[in-house]
Amino acid sequence: MTNLPEAKLAREAEIAFTTIAMITDYDCWKVEEEPVSAEIVLSHLLANAETAKKMIVDVIPRIPIEPNWPDHFALDVALVTDRKLWPEATVQKLKPILERFLLPRPCGPSP
Repeated sequence: MTNLPEAKLAREAEIAFTTIAMITDYDCWKVEEEPVSAEIVLSHLLANAETAKKMIVDVIPRIPIEPNWPDHFALDVALVTDRKLWPEATVQKLKPILERFLLPRPCGPSP
């Protein structure tokens, strides 16, 4: 029920990621609540879907167009293995993610 693997993979791919999690029932910890039924879960699920639609309509226009959040540069401090040691097959598979690290770097002092 977690999306931890997706969050970690998104981070490695420098993709900004968020989770929208909504509750369908409380029976696992709220003992004073009525026992859960399929009808209760379904009604909460349908209500959550409507809430999610409203959230998406509100949030999408607020998302910046330029990918310049810290999430988009996570690999800047995560790649520690010398590039000369990267297996070529792996580089080719990950080229869309690694492309900016594959560009030749200028030699000498910066202007």
